[in-house]
Amino acid sequence: MIVGVLSQKGGVGKTTIAINAAATLALRGRRVLLVDADPQGSSLAWSSARDRDPLFPVVGMAKPSLHRDLPAMAKDYDVVVIDGAPRVNELGRSAILASDAILIPVQPSPYDVWAAALTVQLIREAQQFREHLTAAFVINRRIVNTAIGRDVANALDHFGMPVLPGHLCQRVVYAESASQGLSVVELAPQSEAAREVTTLVSSIVEVQDRRQAA
Repeated sequence: MIVGVLSQKGGVGKTTIAINAAATLALRGRRVLLVDADPQGSSLAWSSARDRDPLFPVVGMAKPSLHRDLPAMAKDYDVVVIDGAPRVNELGRSAILASDAILIPVQPSPYDVWAAALTVQLIREAQQFREHLTAAFVINRRIVNTAIGRDVANALDHFGMPVLPGHLCQRVVYAESASQGLSVVELAPQSEAAREVTTLVSSIVEVQDRRQAA
């Protein structure tokens, strides 16, 4: 399974979601590869900050031939997670074509909802060639104890793509863990953040299992 975490808007939390999803899957015993497809190299920088033994390898592949180069490498892993690039249509299209499922991070902001339309357009184009490609939204940085996460989920309804139930809230532990090259499930396994990530990953796996069984 190749999961792309993609958005045409920067600063929505693609790297946070990609890293924490990959770590959670690895701790469940999956063989995981994290692909940094963003020229900024945030996932690679996170990996370099890590003192512990790695849970999974991280490789840089910020190039438009990703969809041609990645399948051969992916055969050695149960799950490949792509940390995609923002605002780069050529790289974005390649990452989408390489993926089996796309996660679209959206923050509870009208700007993020508007920007989601660009990512959805790229996915719709790719689905013309890859009819089994699936996509879903992930609400990220929701403010705790507010209804704004629900409101943004309602605003996304017209795109015709599901919103996954594992919403990630605005929590300091996400930044604290990243600064140490760790995931939240490693730094604070009993935290609300770890529970959120676990719920998100379970929903991703469930959707993919249903698709494979169909």
